[in-house]
Amino acid sequence: MLPAAADSAQPSDNPEQAALPLDVEDFLTHLQVEKGRSPLTISAYRRDLLRYSAFLAERGCSMSSATPAEVAAYAGSLRQAGLAASSVTRMLASVRSSHRWLAAEGIYPGDPALTVESPRLPEPLPKALSEEQVMLLLDSVEQAVVTAESDPFALRDRALLEVLYGTGTRVSEVCGIGFGDIDLEGALLRVMGKRSKERIVPLGRHAVRTVAAYLDDGRPQLVPRLWRTRDDADAVFLGSKGSRLTRQGVYLVLQKRALAAGLSTSLISPHVLRHSCATHLLDNGADIRTVQEMLGHASVSTTQIYTKVATERLWQAYRDAHPRALSRPSDAKS
Repeated sequence: MLPAAADSAQPSDNPEQAALPLDVEDFLTHLQVEKGRSPLTISAYRRDLLRYSAFLAERGCSMSSATPAEVAAYAGSLRQAGLAASSVTRMLASVRSSHRWLAAEGIYPGDPALTVESPRLPEPLPKALSEEQVMLLLDSVEQAVVTAESDPFALRDRALLEVLYGTGTRVSEVCGIGFGDIDLEGALLRVMGKRSKERIVPLGRHAVRTVAAYLDDGRPQLVPRLWRTRDDADAVFLGSKGSRLTRQGVYLVLQKRALAAGLSTSLISPHVLRHSCATHLLDNGADIRTVQEMLGHASVSTTQIYTKVATERLWQAYRDAHPRALSRPSDAKS
């Protein structure tokens, strides 16, 4: 007589091979074979589901009989364990995807995780360079212009960096600038933002000076013998082949100039310069509504995140420097 089929895989001393219900093992096989998930991903799912199964077992139920109340209680237990919101979200994602698949396949009668909400992840603060780091970057490309006289790429890169940092424009907006968008006499720049929304931003004196030098001495050297398109002919910032500079081209320029300045390339991107512009404006007393208009944010709530950056910088400076902010063991004993 054959033994009855087991309801779950046999336990193992190896936690990676510990027992899970056979239905859940089928789900992991589905991820591996049909979805092509990596062994590391499968191991992470297994650990998450083993923890979930153990929690349910303590409450006298299993994944096949779990209710929304059990799933919610499990989510609460993860929070009470002091896990980071990102870890809780990941673990619940494993639970959600397994229940969803098991219900869709008709193996379980329903999906108890469907109505259970994951914790909201805190919005990360945008990265911004310090003013000293920005000056180091700009001074480095300025030196490159002086060293390699009439080098069109040095002239272009200097103007590009001054515009990106000086105006806080998006990389796509800078790449789209044409001759009709720049008013050097009025020190103004017209950009086309998201949803084709046009705005006017001021050009600082450094941006005006470097753009004028690039247009006079640098761009003519980048002009091809034959324009590929009319759009390329109108582009202010050109690439090495005489076509409009692309987003990827701008990124590579920043990586190159960051290395030359002795800065980590992981610190620099077009969006980091945009964040740096906004943060430094607020650090130096600019009105948040003005910054909102300059950046082209539809809502001031989007701009307000930069006030958190400025406040965090203030607190960090206070904690690092003020004697009353420094905790001393001797103070607690006295």
